[in-house]
Amino acid sequence: MVTTPERERKGAEDSTAGVGEGIVIIDFGSQYSHLISRRARELKVYSEVVPASASWERVTQRFIPRGVILSGGPASVYEPGAPLIPDWVFNRQLPALGICYGMQALVHQLGGKVAPGQKREYGSADLTQADGMADVASIFSGMPGSFQVWMSHGDRVDTLPPGFSPVASTGNSPYAAISNGENIFGLQFHPEVEHTPLGQTVLENFLYQVCQCQGTWTPGNFVADSVARIRDQVGDGRVICALSGGVDSSVAALLLHEAIGDRLTCIFVNNGLLRKGEPEQVQETFRSNLGLNLLYVDAAQRFVSRLEQVTDPEAKRKIIGEEFIRVFEESAVELSDTRFLAQGTLYPDVIESETPENQASARIKSHHNVGGLPERMDLELVEPLRYLYKDEVRDVGLELGLPREIVMRQPFPGPGLAIRSIGEITEERLDILRECDWIVLDEIERAGLYEEIWQSFAVLSDSRTVGVMGDFRTYGYVCAIRAVSSSDAMTADWVRLPYEVLGRISGRIVNEVPGVNRVVYDITSKPPGTIEWE
Repeated sequence: MVTTPERERKGAEDSTAGVGEGIVIIDFGSQYSHLISRRARELKVYSEVVPASASWERVTQRFIPRGVILSGGPASVYEPGAPLIPDWVFNRQLPALGICYGMQALVHQLGGKVAPGQKREYGSADLTQADGMADVASIFSGMPGSFQVWMSHGDRVDTLPPGFSPVASTGNSPYAAISNGENIFGLQFHPEVEHTPLGQTVLENFLYQVCQCQGTWTPGNFVADSVARIRDQVGDGRVICALSGGVDSSVAALLLHEAIGDRLTCIFVNNGLLRKGEPEQVQETFRSNLGLNLLYVDAAQRFVSRLEQVTDPEAKRKIIGEEFIRVFEESAVELSDTRFLAQGTLYPDVIESETPENQASARIKSHHNVGGLPERMDLELVEPLRYLYKDEVRDVGLELGLPREIVMRQPFPGPGLAIRSIGEITEERLDILRECDWIVLDEIERAGLYEEIWQSFAVLSDSRTVGVMGDFRTYGYVCAIRAVSSSDAMTADWVRLPYEVLGRISGRIVNEVPGVNRVVYDITSKPPGTIEWE
């Protein structure tokens, strides 16, 4: 029997072994750290975010580092206890790019001086390259002498370390970019954000000209590497795959099938928390159209009864996570020589949950397939997508030939409607929510907006309000509509749905769904809110 920390550590190692080259993103607590990682991957270079406490041994277990990017952060380098760059960055003489706090940490640790700025610099600024610095400023190769950048800092560099030169400045920052003339660069601005229009070119120059990356991070290479890793981990054993019908578990299933063929059995569990018509749709798609071995388990009553009188969101997630595992373990007993459980865990799931590789970050919520797993379980995890973002999963799905309607399906949370029905879970409330949710998706699809929106769904609140219908008083539930745009679920903005679409949704819900007499629209972004309400 494998305990949770050991299982997640082993899963993390198995999920990245053999990636090849990559870039290490050292996270100093910046809200942009994972945006830096995504930008590198967009340039076909694998990247991974690690805390400043990460050892060289830990990093090299997963890939071969070609360079290091040091993120921004809220601390001041001169304060006691401020996070520092690990010694192995300097000892290994890796190319390094410090961004904002990362630049200030370089200066501080290499003998320069950082001090509080006379005023905070936040917003757009014009960056001008210094004359005669072309030979030491390869990071700006092929770029104009002046361009727009985005600043967000309170401290400033007063004195450069020995051997460093200023290579660019702004009106308020004489040391807006610095270099040692070899392979260490510092940027006071943020190249990773959209507000620095040429920022991706800066990162591309660092990755390809300074770090000499080869650009091997492609969907095709990922598929080949994943198949090899799965075969190495599983050997001649059998695997069951938790299949929900969404793109994540679907891609994981196809990767497993590519690797081990008929030794894969997909299990689709109806936990009673699915959307209208979903159990039938998933079975038809995967059993009839994709030819996978599919076992259907109707455990609706089992899950809903476990959730009776449970109102705390974290408790809901943990109950659902544990119950899923128990169902899979019971199913595995009926399948000879089955020791592995595959699931479609993604990088954002790992980031938002407390896991061994994410102990430096605050837990936002436990994802049922990561932090919501039970402490002890009999099956060893196989998680081929553990370090992918959602858009990368979709690219891999297309590479594998997965139908577009599955690849582009909007994300649906593993705990299902349990975290969209606020408060206690009952069959009646679930039925009401299913009808509301079906209307939302139907109108979004009719408007041709489905693929433009990251997620669109209904939430059934635990509040009731007075209404009037046909001259009679009503006392019904409030239904909230949520539609957000995002690229990876780490941040999201609310979608400005057309009024006519909102009007049709509202009109249909209050007329077609008994028990609901008021519809509201959620216009909260992430942060400060999360995409799901619970």
